[in-house]
Amino acid sequence: MAEKIRIKDIAERAGVSVGTVDRVLHKRPNVSAAALKRVEKVLKEMDYQPNVYASALAYNKSYTFYCLLPKHASETYWEEIETGALKAVEMRRDFDVDLEIMYYSRLDSHSFITTYQKCLEKNPDGVILVPTTLELTRPFTDELHERNIPFILLDSYMPSLQPLSFYGQDSIQSGRFAARMLMLVAGKEQAVMLMRQTKDGKMASRQQENREVGFRRYMEENCPETEILEVNLPLDEERKRYDRILEKFFSAHPEVRHCITLNSKAHIVGEFLLKTGRRNVQIMGYDMVHKNADCLRAGSIFFLIAQHAYQQGFFSVDSLFHAIVLKKKVEPVNYMPIDLLTPENIDFYHRSWG
Repeated sequence: MAEKIRIKDIAERAGVSVGTVDRVLHKRPNVSAAALKRVEKVLKEMDYQPNVYASALAYNKSYTFYCLLPKHASETYWEEIETGALKAVEMRRDFDVDLEIMYYSRLDSHSFITTYQKCLEKNPDGVILVPTTLELTRPFTDELHERNIPFILLDSYMPSLQPLSFYGQDSIQSGRFAARMLMLVAGKEQAVMLMRQTKDGKMASRQQENREVGFRRYMEENCPETEILEVNLPLDEERKRYDRILEKFFSAHPEVRHCITLNSKAHIVGEFLLKTGRRNVQIMGYDMVHKNADCLRAGSIFFLIAQHAYQQGFFSVDSLFHAIVLKKKVEPVNYMPIDLLTPENIDFYHRSWG
């Protein structure tokens, strides 16, 4: 273990006072050029590493980060992000870090604009943001840049917005991976079902759009003979309506035995299959939420792709903490692993720090 270097030792070696060394370390004024040069020379020679944690605590400053998420029900990817972010704040309580979560409707541009305007009124120290379209998000991020407020993107990577950091999957590659895994099971099936959740014919998530791009590219390149039959389930509808749509689909397409969805709602189809006794049909989906896990164990879901939503929430807060409080550099792009969960390994898939 390296010997602790004291400020007194630095001062003696540089031939200056302890107060001068303290001013240099904390970048305070009233240090002569000659003294600054001598102290910096000694710091380099002694390989001095400041205790950034102690320094941050000494400032006794409070920080409030804001997190803008889509409105969501329980049992979703967003809930896991929220839980992870709150856990990271809990672990930084000594530094007086707090988190405020704000919600917007992802399919309502006015809701997003109103929400980010309220966020700006609060003058946040840092922001975690799930963006909507590039056009809607840019005015918000431009204002954050103007105010020198760091922000982190989740879900959709938009490099032109110049975020401090991004956490999420490579959506195109994730979609290709999903197609490969599906067809390993489906083989040379004539048709597979693609379940989508939409509003007014549009998907709510840029991430899901990109996954579908990757999915279809793989299918076109490797399985062009397999037809992709779409089933669009409107967002925020009652389960009875979903059941009617699914019953109509499977009655019309009894040949379909393999389904996929590129969102966290595979359990909608999985629960329908269990309820109607269609044991020869299975669905593949995303995200380790409880309802999906239950269907995986029961056999109506055959694979789940996990994207570490909890860790995304945790690391996004932690990155803001390191950048803003500790003044450290953070990684700009952080692609999460693409994990495949089955009934055999799901019970070993745990959150970190949870």
